[in-house]
Amino acid sequence: MARFNEMAAHELLPKIKSGEVTAEAVTRDVLERITAEDHRIHAYLAIQPKAALDMARTIDRRIEDGEATGALAGIPIAVKDAICTCGLETTCGSKILEGFVPPYDATVVARLRKADAVIIGKTNMDQFGMGSSNENSGFEPCLNPLDTSRVPGGSSGGSAAALAAQETILALGEDTGGSIRQPASFCGVVGLKPTYGRVSRFGVIAYGSSFDQVGPMARDVEDCARLLGVIAGHDHRDSTSALEPTCDYPATLKAGIEGLRIGVPDEYMAEGLDADVRDCIQLAIRDMESLGARVESVHLPHTKYAISTYYILVTAEASSNLARYDGVKYGLRGTPVGEINTEDELDAMYAWTRSEGFGPEVKRRIMLGTYVLSSGYYDAYYDKAQRARTLIKQDFERAFEQVDVLVAPTTPTTAFKIGEKVNDPLQMYLSDIYTVPINLAGVPAVSIPCGKAPDGLPVGMQIIGPHFGEEIILRAAYAYEKGKSIV
Repeated sequence: MARFNEMAAHELLPKIKSGEVTAEAVTRDVLERITAEDHRIHAYLAIQPKAALDMARTIDRRIEDGEATGALAGIPIAVKDAICTCGLETTCGSKILEGFVPPYDATVVARLRKADAVIIGKTNMDQFGMGSSNENSGFEPCLNPLDTSRVPGGSSGGSAAALAAQETILALGEDTGGSIRQPASFCGVVGLKPTYGRVSRFGVIAYGSSFDQVGPMARDVEDCARLLGVIAGHDHRDSTSALEPTCDYPATLKAGIEGLRIGVPDEYMAEGLDADVRDCIQLAIRDMESLGARVESVHLPHTKYAISTYYILVTAEASSNLARYDGVKYGLRGTPVGEINTEDELDAMYAWTRSEGFGPEVKRRIMLGTYVLSSGYYDAYYDKAQRARTLIKQDFERAFEQVDVLVAPTTPTTAFKIGEKVNDPLQMYLSDIYTVPINLAGVPAVSIPCGKAPDGLPVGMQIIGPHFGEEIILRAAYAYEKGKSIV
């Protein structure tokens, strides 16, 4: 019999609510798995076993007393460390925020608590979301539980690894340029980046404010849909939160994809795509055709500008957002060494704090962003990149006039070796070549496993939808997951 930590939320929920299984027993299984496995993969930066068990026991008592419980009653969930949790250390994977304990919950965390989910702990990540491998963690790199010589992806690598290692039932990630979907692909789990504005960013530590979006991660599509239903919706505390109504995502999953028009972007299946990944994607597309979908080629001609556009705009936003980390208000305060004149003391404290607290990739992106915003370069870089972003967004709008969803690889390769790209930033950036255009356009996309390469590593397929098209991409993902020919 499977241990509770190996089961899906949609399998556990009716058992917990009926009293057949206790939330405490489920939580204990997850905590025991973390104790047994996490020293090997480092998926978590902070764990709260006592608080989690107390929460689970409270839910069990309420169920015994016949009280109504929330949509995720008793389900353990891991939260990416970029998301504020009241009373639980939140570092965004960076030494500069070591010891910071937020006095409030992010909106998504407050909604998890209202749904009676059991928050287990905070997951490892690249500092401030800056990375595609989790090697940029300010504490220790997270490893891929399927092959610990390889990366789990980034920046939400800890959330993906925790799911793949059965160290949680559900997880929250956050996606700025692929940070949910790329690790989901590398670890063989499901991850969804919602439409920009679909999920509140209040209480989420900012990296690129016009890109960042919190999203659900799970081991199957139904769990992903359930979690999205809890966290999605308007929030008056987030000025970028959309007023667009949400729907009952789990209830719409089983409608099938008969007649669904699927577009395959030629630019995503071109040179640079690993042959094994291509084979898995092509087989998955044939599976979707066999389920009644109609497939055709589409063009996203400005894709070739996506990486350069993204790294101009997101670093510019990072340069502004990370200016607040100065050692004065919270987190690390650097201590200058040697004698310093009084008039230089403040500047020296800033310099030491940022030198000690920020890692090399964070410093690189702050410098890039400051440069493109500087006098004389704004028009040449930032303004031009904003114009290119509009063209990329329009490519997607035209494609969705022709088809209902797009299908493409999530990543050009399977999980790469630890250390393979860490000293070559450009190669690392190119690992997100199929994910960053979606963030530039603000549209939703879900990554689901679609087979394995000959070496046994999972391959992820991306299903991309129009703005606020989460329902249709989840429906397509669910149909594929249930009907695929690959086990």
